[in-house]
Amino acid sequence: MDGVTLYPLKQIIHPKGDIFHAMKASDEGFSGFGEAYFSTVNKYDTKGWKKHNKMTLNLIVVMGVIEFVAHNGIDFFNTKLSKDNYQRLTIEPGLWVAFRGLSDENKLLNLSNIEHTPSESISIELDAFKYNWDNS
Repeated sequence: MDGVTLYPLKQIIHPKGDIFHAMKASDEGFSGFGEAYFSTVNKYDTKGWKKHNKMTLNLIVVMGVIEFVAHNGIDFFNTKLSKDNYQRLTIEPGLWVAFRGLSDENKLLNLSNIEHTPSESISIELDAFKYNWDNS
């Protein structure tokens, strides 16, 4: 889907504690830095739908398993990210996004290109789009 990209991320396994890369200014997909924040989602709870008008999302799952769905008004893009599928999901402005927790504890990091302001995004109810979360 145009506007959605997965980037494999480097993991360095070390006996005293592992290192998980997130993003460097030289990485493909880097479009500036506005803010970084963590978000949690409870097991089987879903957050969304939300559409950003200016913000590019760079989503990395740092704990658990989270299913992400992007929607362009026609098609759906679906992926599940975790330690075992460690990638950065970049979602450009203008796409709807929702996500659901699949583990007991789920946490993501967003490295966005601009600071969040409430007037920059639109939120709608989950049932606004016919997406079957149970069959994904």
